[in-house]
Amino acid sequence: MDMSEVGRPPVAANGSANPSSADSRAPNERWHELVAQIGAEVAAPLTAALERINTLISTGRIDRLGLRALRDEVEAARQVGMVGQQLTRFASGRLRQSHERLQLADVLNGVLSHRSRETQARGITLKPMLKPAEVIVDASLLFSLLNSILDWALANAQSSIEFAIDIKTWPAHARLSCRFAHRPIDELDDGARAVAPRGLDSLTWRLLEQTAWTMGLLVERKDEGHVSLLTLEFPRTASNEMEGVSALEINDGFAPSTNSQPLAGSHVLVIASRREMRVQIRDALRNMSLIIDFVNSVEEAVGFCREGLPHAIIIEAIQSGERFAQFRDEITTEVPDFVFIEIVEEGNAFELSSFSGTNVARVGREVLANSLPPALMFELSKGI
Repeated sequence: MDMSEVGRPPVAANGSANPSSADSRAPNERWHELVAQIGAEVAAPLTAALERINTLISTGRIDRLGLRALRDEVEAARQVGMVGQQLTRFASGRLRQSHERLQLADVLNGVLSHRSRETQARGITLKPMLKPAEVIVDASLLFSLLNSILDWALANAQSSIEFAIDIKTWPAHARLSCRFAHRPIDELDDGARAVAPRGLDSLTWRLLEQTAWTMGLLVERKDEGHVSLLTLEFPRTASNEMEGVSALEINDGFAPSTNSQPLAGSHVLVIASRREMRVQIRDALRNMSLIIDFVNSVEEAVGFCREGLPHAIIIEAIQSGERFAQFRDEITTEVPDFVFIEIVEEGNAFELSSFSGTNVARVGREVLANSLPPALMFELSKGI
C-alpha cells in the first residue's frame, strides 16, 4: 500500500466500490485534503493554548479552570497528532494482518466495559443489543476500530449511543451498527432537512473509515435529521462452511498480530516520581506510537482515572504498596483483564501477569529498553 491508496474504499465482489463511501475525488486529492485537515485540527487547539499562555505571561496568573482548559487544548492537539500517525500507518506499506476468529460481541463488550467511566463522566448512556457473531479479522485492527467508533460517537452524541450486532440474512454477514442523536430534536425547524454537524467528519471519522476499509469491511453512514447511523458489514463471518477462506489464513485463538505498531494509539499511564525512571520508560516505548501520560503518585493516578481508564498502567516498584493494591482491585473489579506492569528496581527478567499471583506483570529495570515493549504488547494483546 502507498499513499495513493489512503482513503480508497474496498472493492465489492461485483467490482464496484462500496456505494456508501464512494467518492469521485482522486485518491491523491483525498490524501491532500486529509493532510490539510490534520493541520487545521492541530492548529485550532494550539492557537487557543498559545493565547492562554500569552495571557499567563502578561498577567502572571491562571486559575484552575484556565489551567484545565490549557491542558485540554494541548491534549486535543496531541490526540490529532496520534490520529495522524495512525493514518500514516495505512500508507506505510508495512501493515500486515493476522486473521483470527473473534466473537464480535465479546470484543465490543470488553471495549464498552473498559471505557464505562469515560461514558458515565460525559453523561452518555450506552445501549448495547448484541447478538453472537463470529468474525474473521485482525484482532488489533478490530480493537482499534471499535475504540474509534466509540471516540467518534462520544464526540458527537447528545445523550445515548445504541450499539447492535446482528446477522444479515443474505449473504450471511455480521453487521455492527452504531446509532445516536447528533443534535437535539427540537433544533430542527419544521422537519426541514438539517446539515450534519462538521464534527461528524472529523479526523476520528477518517481513522474509523480507513481502518474499516483496510479490514475489508463495508461502511455505510446515514445522517438524517438529528440522527446518525453507522453500519459496518463483515464479509468474512465465520460459519461451518466459509467460501474463499483457507485454513492457513486463520489463526485460531488470540495470537498477537504481526502488524507494524499494532497497539498504536493505545493509552498508557505511568506512575513514576523519579525523572530518570520516566525518561527510561518514555525511551523504551518511543517507537510504539502510544499515548503516554505520567503522574507522580498513586493518588494522582486515582484522580487521573476518575473520568476514564487508560489501556494499561505502568508503575515503578517504589510506588507499589497497600494504596496501589486497593487501586488495582478497584479497577480489576470493573475490568478483570486490565493491564498492570511493575518496573522492578533490580533484575533482568520479565514475569507474566498470570504467573505473579497478583495479575501484575513485572519487568526488571536492567532490561527495560528491550523487554518493556514486548511485555506491554503481550499483556495488551491478551485482552483483544
